[in-house]
Amino acid sequence: MNELLWIGFALLDLSLVLLVYRLFGRTGLFGLVVFNLIICNIQVLKTVELFGVTATLGNVLYASVFLSTDILSEKYGKKAAQKAVLLGFTTLVMTTLYMQIALRFEPAASDFAQPSLETLFGFLPRVALGSLCAYLVSQMHDVWAFHAIKKRTNGRHLWLRNNLSTVFSQLLDSTIFCVVAFWGQFGWPVFLEILLTTFLFKFVVAVADTPFVYLAKRITPRDERDESEPDLGSVADCR
Repeated sequence: MNELLWIGFALLDLSLVLLVYRLFGRTGLFGLVVFNLIICNIQVLKTVELFGVTATLGNVLYASVFLSTDILSEKYGKKAAQKAVLLGFTTLVMTTLYMQIALRFEPAASDFAQPSLETLFGFLPRVALGSLCAYLVSQMHDVWAFHAIKKRTNGRHLWLRNNLSTVFSQLLDSTIFCVVAFWGQFGWPVFLEILLTTFLFKFVVAVADTPFVYLAKRITPRDERDESEPDLGSVADCR
């Protein structure tokens, strides 16, 4: 069931990226980068068995962040993608800070959430530090590599720049994140398995997102389509 659920989850998440982009345009992609980044940093605390190996659960949502930034890079340019990366970085810093402040409040006698919040967010600073370092380095590299390859290929071979930029960026991300977040938390065999599977599953999702990038190129977001249509009321007034 884990394997089928993981495949279905990946396809659902990648499909929803296109749906959100269709409905809300680049603003929706900015929102998805923030949303997926926060949720995947919670999901990454859960380890699961997939295809006979141990893996963290946040790989799907994090991989789709690369899809969002690649769509932004392809259709709106490097500055738009970098803006999304920095927005995600800032939001993750704020989330970590706010949750640490929330944990410092003395809970009421009737409170039942504090132990669960401490379990999730008490570990979050180290995970967030690893995620922040890995995210900023890998995403900035992804945006740079995407446009460098695009320039070298004169704008051709979208599949090549999408996959090459993402694969190398994912390798950077997985290595930095696992070392900072999990070093010393698990025995060496489990740590190495998490590192390798983290990269492997992100790689699989990165390759799977290629047709979604091509589909995104064919999508005209609703807000951009509305902006391109003439205001018939204004035309009638002019007459």
